[in-house]
Amino acid sequence: MRGLADMDLLQSTALATGLAWASGFRLYAAVLLLGLLGRFEVVTLPPGLTLLQDDWVLWVAGVLAVGEFLADKVPAFDSVWDALHTFVRIPAGALLAWGVFHDATPAVQLAAALLGGAITSGTHLTKAGARALINTSPEPFTNWGASFGEDLTLLGGLYLIYHYPWVFLGLLAVFLLLAAWLLPKLWRALRRVWRRLRAAPSAVAAAS
Repeated sequence: MRGLADMDLLQSTALATGLAWASGFRLYAAVLLLGLLGRFEVVTLPPGLTLLQDDWVLWVAGVLAVGEFLADKVPAFDSVWDALHTFVRIPAGALLAWGVFHDATPAVQLAAALLGGAITSGTHLTKAGARALINTSPEPFTNWGASFGEDLTLLGGLYLIYHYPWVFLGLLAVFLLLAAWLLPKLWRALRRVWRRLRAAPSAVAAAS
């Protein structure tokens, strides 16, 4: 496998956008996996990401990845977790994308960070909106299925980034187009659910 430090622009772009994408729904797992791959010399991380191999980063990412794995399987609490991580995932996605291009010009670094933040925002909002809508269902199985699906999607995405970057970038473009189409519909659906929830106590009181 070719080292990340020797990657061409295509693979660097796939890595930067891929990390931004993954940060939107599995930030800690992505950091942990990439750090371990670098630590055990499966890949050579670019200079801006070598700190992911550090013991402190690996331990903290590991603990948080386990916490996120468990929190994401609990209906309703997963939405609280997503809301809190709005302030973590987006800047982290931008920072990771910037790190891939650490040795590039400042203009390229800034462009990578801006693009990374935008991709992370789209992924995070799509994930949070979809999971909040799923949580309106009384059964937990749909929630668990969605969560395990996200875990597998992360693994598949990282595999494609290294082996088939063109395929990953194509799928990412499709995802972003789908997210742009889906997000307004998700938030309209959530507003309808919220209005029904607010109207329910009034309806019960009137019936009483």
